[in-house]
Amino acid sequence: MANTNTIKTIGQFKSKLAGGGARPNLFEVEFTDDAIKGEGSNSWDMERFSFLCKAASLPAQTITAIDVPFRGRLFKVAGDRTVDVWTVTVINDEDFSFRNSFEKWTELIVQLSNNQGATNPSSYMSDAVVKQLGRGAKPFSDTSDPNSTEQAVLKTYKFIDMFPTNISAIDLSYDSGDAIEEYTVEFAVNNIIIDGQ
Repeated sequence: MANTNTIKTIGQFKSKLAGGGARPNLFEVEFTDDAIKGEGSNSWDMERFSFLCKAASLPAQTITAIDVPFRGRLFKVAGDRTVDVWTVTVINDEDFSFRNSFEKWTELIVQLSNNQGATNPSSYMSDAVVKQLGRGAKPFSDTSDPNSTEQAVLKTYKFIDMFPTNISAIDLSYDSGDAIEEYTVEFAVNNIIIDGQ
């Protein structure tokens, strides 16, 4: 067992920080080819979306504790594991292409005019991938080629059977002269597959 009473130095900290630390601004979001339901994969430009997806998150996961009473005490056991709502932030372009796609997706799920919609979950559920990228061509390597155009993928989260539950408002105002519109989309997620553990 390591001696915890020794003084830690900045040099020791440096040697423990693998790859210089993961950066939250190095990420990429991809939807699968058939992701945008109701729109069709031919009109969804995945490369363009990877540029205009301004923010995303690595998913929070929750295991609920179940209290089991025993002789005046509570014994806690693990309950179900769930994945929290996943949110992406999208920069809006002037053709509204991605917002249109998300709105058509929600229209497929439930139409506002008559409250009818898809009855088969596979017709409106889809998959997406979030990649945490590294700063070099190879993770944790000082010998990687600095001229390489392929960025290292440190970890991948694949969202399985997800669908949009909320498309945020875009606030319009005369006061917002020096801003580009953006909005968030929230997704309910049934499962995740994590690579790079």
